[in-house]
Amino acid sequence: MKFLDQAKIYIKSGDGGGGAVSFHREKFIEFGGPDGGNGGRGGDVVAVCADGLNTLIDFRYAQHFRAPTGVHGMGKNRAGANGEDIVLRVPKGTQIFEEDQETLIADFTEIGQRVVLLHGGNGGFGNAYFKTSSNQAPRHANPGQPGMEKGIWLRLKLIADAGLVGQPNAGKSTFLAAVSAAKPKIADYPFTTLHPNLGVVRAGEREFVLADIPGLIEGASEGIGIGDRFLGHIERCGVLIHLIDGTNEDVAHVYKAVRYELAAYADVLADKPEIVVLNKIDALTPEELKAKMKALKKASKADVRAISGATGEGVDQILYDVLAIIDESRAEEAVALAPKTEEKWTP
Repeated sequence: MKFLDQAKIYIKSGDGGGGAVSFHREKFIEFGGPDGGNGGRGGDVVAVCADGLNTLIDFRYAQHFRAPTGVHGMGKNRAGANGEDIVLRVPKGTQIFEEDQETLIADFTEIGQRVVLLHGGNGGFGNAYFKTSSNQAPRHANPGQPGMEKGIWLRLKLIADAGLVGQPNAGKSTFLAAVSAAKPKIADYPFTTLHPNLGVVRAGEREFVLADIPGLIEGASEGIGIGDRFLGHIERCGVLIHLIDGTNEDVAHVYKAVRYELAAYADVLADKPEIVVLNKIDALTPEELKAKMKALKKASKADVRAISGATGEGVDQILYDVLAIIDESRAEEAVALAPKTEEKWTP
């Protein structure tokens, strides 16, 4: 299935049905009076977070969605039926924006979430509604209220516990394939990964979801390469695994270049917990490994792990480090969300 993480669609809620102008005519009933019914309400446009979806591909081939109109009112005080709602099924992690692509309408983070994007128009009143003591035979009724329409943007942000970042050919796809059952494309040329991949990683008795995104190069925030739009898929991650190719001559420069692109995209990425990893150590001599570990530690001002995604050396420790950070962040969230109790003063 083709991966699609952004789509623009047009939606319109249903028009309300018009009220009826009718008079009761029946033998032996001299003054039947008005009996025009009200029109039905137009259908709403509703978005629902559905299970089993992982892409917005359904919105590539259908961009226009119109809810049905309410049925017009009829004689004998018969009200028109309401128009059926039209339901847009979106995957978990979808955000819906106004046409300006900045104003957030809805953010779907849980299966079953339901948001009404546009309300249908109200049905018009029939002439029976306007009957008064001074106007016994009104000959007018209201038309239905027109529905609303607009264009919206759907943007999918994958929900993963941890994300892999780094330059092209840093070994991210190899790492994902080594620790999960995912089968990302792996080759010896840049940008083999053109869309994000997800894998479920098992460490001991625990599991977490790991996201692999395309490689970042210098100038990605300015549109060089394939840009940086895909960074939105790791905004929700609790921790980033920053892989640096150990065969690069200047690993410190590579690290700083990727960090610059993360900060240029959003502060939330620059502030996330990060595990700095020097990859492909199986291709380094002990002297090269020592020198590059020292340079990378100085540039990142953090502890640096050394691994080989190809041989599996040091990989398990990274997974346990990820779980430790995830547990810590979840504990902090639980404390922040816990209701605060007032301390009672005792003399």
